[in-house]
Amino acid sequence: MDLGEWATLLAASTAAGWVDAVVGGGGLIILPTLLLVAPTLAPQTALGTNKIAAFSGTSAAVATFARKVPMRWRLLVSGAAIAAVAAAAGSAAVALIDREYFIPIVMVVLIGVALFVTARPSIGVTMATHPPTRRRTILVVALAAGLIGCYDGLLGPGTGTFLIITFATLLGTEFVRAAAMAKVINWGSNLGAVVFLGATGHIIWTLGLAMAAANIAGAVVGSRMALARGAGFVRAVLLIVVVAMVARLGWQQFG
Repeated sequence: MDLGEWATLLAASTAAGWVDAVVGGGGLIILPTLLLVAPTLAPQTALGTNKIAAFSGTSAAVATFARKVPMRWRLLVSGAAIAAVAAAAGSAAVALIDREYFIPIVMVVLIGVALFVTARPSIGVTMATHPPTRRRTILVVALAAGLIGCYDGLLGPGTGTFLIITFATLLGTEFVRAAAMAKVINWGSNLGAVVFLGATGHIIWTLGLAMAAANIAGAVVGSRMALARGAGFVRAVLLIVVVAMVARLGWQQFG
């Protein structure tokens, strides 16, 4: 690749880190850019190289959120472990499943998310007045980690967004705390995908590590902005990103 292509990929990785830290969905920025710049790259190699960047950026976002947002670490680390195993299983299943059937399903779910958030402006803006029981919290985190973690390894777009909506809706968590929780689970799913794809030779390490540095920079800025500007900012970015994801997936499917 020439200097311009490197610059394009690093800029895309920085933007993806920012978006991922706030609401998720950074994969829809960086993966198409990677495949555009390197059209001969195998999809699994593009995914694996992207996952190195995503894992690094998620790690930076978790560290930033952890200093400001109280979290139940034992529960979330357990959830991250579940997500890691689920994502590795999803990555292993990529070759076995026709992914074109998943894109319309994801689009429908994303449209539902946008309509739900628009129709329920109170969701994610404040914490629930009646916190969920411990059993409910454990169940929601475990199921979200398993199902969405598997989806992250299998397909990927909007993983963080789905986690945030799940925690905000089912646990009554405001968006900033939901984003922090989502980053811990997403860290686990990224780790699982990196281990599997790295072990099977689907990572270009030099490119992945350069993109990781850019992704970390974007993630730190994004997580700090989410903390500083609050739930209203996260909600607005979430809606914008969901609409962009639907448009991008629609173009990919029907364009």
